[in-house]
Amino acid sequence: MSFELPEEMQLLKETLRRYVDAEMIPVELTTCDGVTLKPEFREKFDTDSKKLGLWLMDVPEEFGGQGMGILATVVVTEQIARTTALPSRGGYFTGPSVRAILYELSDDMKERYLYPVIRGEKHACFAQTEPDAGSDPGSMRTTAVREGDDYVINGVKRFITGAGEADFIQLMVATDREKGSHGGISCFIVDMDTPGVALTTQYQTMMGDKPWEIVFENVRVPASHRVGAEGEGFKLGQRWLGAGRLRHGARALGVAERCIEMMVSYAKQRVTFGQPLSDRQAIQWMIADSFVELHAARLMVYHAATKADTGEDIRQESYITKYYSDEMVFRVADRCMQVHGGIGLTTDLPIERFWRQARSNRITEGPSEVMKMVIARNILRTYG
Repeated sequence: MSFELPEEMQLLKETLRRYVDAEMIPVELTTCDGVTLKPEFREKFDTDSKKLGLWLMDVPEEFGGQGMGILATVVVTEQIARTTALPSRGGYFTGPSVRAILYELSDDMKERYLYPVIRGEKHACFAQTEPDAGSDPGSMRTTAVREGDDYVINGVKRFITGAGEADFIQLMVATDREKGSHGGISCFIVDMDTPGVALTTQYQTMMGDKPWEIVFENVRVPASHRVGAEGEGFKLGQRWLGAGRLRHGARALGVAERCIEMMVSYAKQRVTFGQPLSDRQAIQWMIADSFVELHAARLMVYHAATKADTGEDIRQESYITKYYSDEMVFRVADRCMQVHGGIGLTTDLPIERFWRQARSNRITEGPSEVMKMVIARNILRTYG
């Protein structure tokens, strides 16, 4: 059993770390206009990603990408997360975000949706959350009813990131509410300009982004726009969310390491009552706790990613990784802010942004309580 990254992954990690330190961290407070990456930095980072050989790294080779696997994605995500140069949502460094759902489309639908996304010509959003169905997708009320060769969709989706810029929606709906998440949810591709689709409320979040509410009123969608068989939507969505949970873990690693770096540097420089903060046990314990927790999280994330690349079932590992890593990085960011005192509360440092984003990640893509519920259920089944 090896606890070290393969040589090529270690080289990738070191190369990207040097790039982040030299090209991103020095400008991180100037790259974004609000939560939008400025065009000149978008162009620079895209060009640099291609030079580094990372463009479309996680897109399968058959679709024009590099197919580098989950572990490589984790390594890259970890290093990019050490900086706030990119927006916390939608600021991709390795090319457009392509959800696994699109790989399941028919050849004709791939030409209309998958390849334009890969080329950056179209943008998609993913819509599952509803006012009364967040962590419990089986209770969703948005429905799709078959009428001949079409489905008619009615309902509301809420907190949908990127809906305002999206050309189409990857939409999860109930086709059989009695079955719920056990065969009653289906996935559809819905063009944003389809009659009956309306963007309504936009929510201002503490992280700075503004997700949307989308209303569907008698939206007619061809049956050919259903992804997979009827009732397979939840399974397709969970496949993407599982990979997303590992990305949560990878982002947590990068943020936590940067926070530790900042804590150590500031603690050595800052002198109070005649001593540097680094000489005080209270500060030393914050740093020690943070480092130990980061070490544990990194083992979890790398282990889960390695198993995923071998095709093993990592559902339990993905729940454990997301729960532990998201809780860990919030504690570390909070300690980092505490060590820095008043300056840590300002926007002159990236700490407050790390802290806000870490707090939100304990809710998004599955709150910690739901992760623990599923973990416990699996444990009870295993040891029962």
